[in-house]
Amino acid sequence: MVMKMNDNRDFQPQQYCFLETSTGYHCIKSDRLATTKRKALSLFSGAGGMDVGVSKAGFDIVASLEIDPYACETLRANICREQRSTKVIEGDIRNVDPLRLMASLDMREAELDLLFGGPPCQPFSQIGKRQSLNDERGLLLFEMVRFAEAFRPRAILIEQVKGLLNAPDHQGKPGGVFEQLINKLKGLGYISKWQVISAADYGVPQMRQRVFIVSLAGSDRFRFPAPTHGPVAKAFPLFPLSPYVTVGEALAGLGQPRRREAGQVVNDNHIDVTPEGDRFRISGVPEGSHLAAQIHLPQEQRRNLTKKDTTKFKRLSRTQPANTLRCGEIFFHPCEDRYLTPREYMRLHGYPDDYVLCGPIRGRSGRVRFLDQHRQVANSVPPPVAHALASAIMEALHAQDF
Repeated sequence: MVMKMNDNRDFQPQQYCFLETSTGYHCIKSDRLATTKRKALSLFSGAGGMDVGVSKAGFDIVASLEIDPYACETLRANICREQRSTKVIEGDIRNVDPLRLMASLDMREAELDLLFGGPPCQPFSQIGKRQSLNDERGLLLFEMVRFAEAFRPRAILIEQVKGLLNAPDHQGKPGGVFEQLINKLKGLGYISKWQVISAADYGVPQMRQRVFIVSLAGSDRFRFPAPTHGPVAKAFPLFPLSPYVTVGEALAGLGQPRRREAGQVVNDNHIDVTPEGDRFRISGVPEGSHLAAQIHLPQEQRRNLTKKDTTKFKRLSRTQPANTLRCGEIFFHPCEDRYLTPREYMRLHGYPDDYVLCGPIRGRSGRVRFLDQHRQVANSVPPPVAHALASAIMEALHAQDF
């Protein structure tokens, strides 16, 4: 999107400019651009990955709704650091009245430009039990519709796992949940488009695929952004794509992490909490491989791993993008006998280095009551993907206006 000041004497340059979009130039008042910032509302905000990208695209996020207390700490810390006025609403979204929220934000119906969020994915994930709508978390997907019905935003952005596309409804119909969602949005006057997107295609050093749904009120102007990166085989002049960003490139320059000491406060999130037992077990695993494949190692090192345990005690490769970061296992450093730190996870997810995480850091397969730092990252949308999509939405909204 390019801004160009008008040089036609029929217009006054200080009042008008041309907005160049994929559909051509549009003449708009420059004072409108200077004084109006499009407003967005974040649901299921988590650690704020989508918020980072949406904000970078030029939206003003008026509020972020999240139930996890550690994720809310993360949101507040970064809102304060960035000196934004975003309100953080901590609690169960089902207990939030969208009409009261709209009033508290001093907004009226149809004044919100973008409603966005990534509802819990576990009910639809292919690696879970896939209970779909029989899991109460599956019903949270339709909170996006409930808020859309109240706010009537101009655009909606939803992120989910690919499993949503064929998740069965209460009658067992494959794809029934997705069909219900699209039909409900259609009933509110939204035209929806969806696409499975790989984060690596947008410069994220991670092979993470998710489905994104974009719905515009009464318009089909939205176009999904073209990829900016691709496999090395496509990175030549005929295909103007940069090569995928690798793990080695992403982790470069971080240096050695600190070891967490009792009572020590470390604010950069580059902290190593690997226990000695896991250091022993990962030793002997070559770069890019996993422990279960090392059948030459002693039984006390491999223990009860099976051939299916390809992501347990997994070392990443410096020459490739990372596997999808997951909430269960923490991946290991490519060439050091330790877990990746939360800061390294953030690098692999595309977060800026000045972004901070709050909350505990667990062991590789340990448990904490709420979202630890590694899981906050793994649960979130990579900011560069959110930025690309939010920028395309911004362009579609501009085109609608003019």
